[in-house]
Amino acid sequence: MPIQHSVQGHALTDVLERVLDKGIVIAGDIKISLINTELLTIQIRLLIASVDRAKELGIDWWSRPGYTEQFSLEGQSRQIEVLQKRLESLESAQKEEFSTMKKQLEAVEPKKKKWRL
Repeated sequence: MPIQHSVQGHALTDVLERVLDKGIVIAGDIKISLINTELLTIQIRLLIASVDRAKELGIDWWSRPGYTEQFSLEGQSRQIEVLQKRLESLESAQKEEFSTMKKQLEAVEPKKKKWRL
């Protein structure tokens, strides 16, 4: 008696074509708990679709400039430089604000001392 397969070759290609055409979402959560205390939760979302269908859904991260750079060391170095510049600008703005507040406080302090006399 020959072995019969439930999924034939042409049926598999039909299923694959439908999945890529319509898209399929696979979602799952992994939770790690210890004595009724949740320690870690990982949410996994997977979308399987054709490029055209993904673009229709508004998913086109691979076509945006800089996408491949984020995986390279050069891209990461540039990102670090940008973040360092932002941090420096935030720190200088904070110092300026602190200096202004200090001057305002110093202007108010002598008035308080006069009232205490």
